[in-house]
Amino acid sequence: MSEFSLLQIFAGLWGVVTAAWLALMVYRSFIGMREEDTIYLSAGEAKMEAEQRVIQARLQKLAPYTRSLGYGSLALAIACGGIWGYGVLRELLR
Repeated sequence: MSEFSLLQIFAGLWGVVTAAWLALMVYRSFIGMREEDTIYLSAGEAKMEAEQRVIQARLQKLAPYTRSLGYGSLALAIACGGIWGYGVLRELLR
């Protein structure tokens, strides 16, 4: 049974977190596809305003997850770079 290095473990974690973040971003884009920037409504189009409020509420529910997964992916990428750089530096100083 082969042992995994610390860099391989962090790279695997980074891959999982980044894939989850990308999947969430794709899902967010599908939700926001019907969102309008500006809506000019008459009295008969009040249903459209309610739909936009539902879309906005769903996007706001996803925001903390996308933000935390994005920052987690960034932190793991920096950690992988640091671990790799430490290994290279250690080999150069031998």
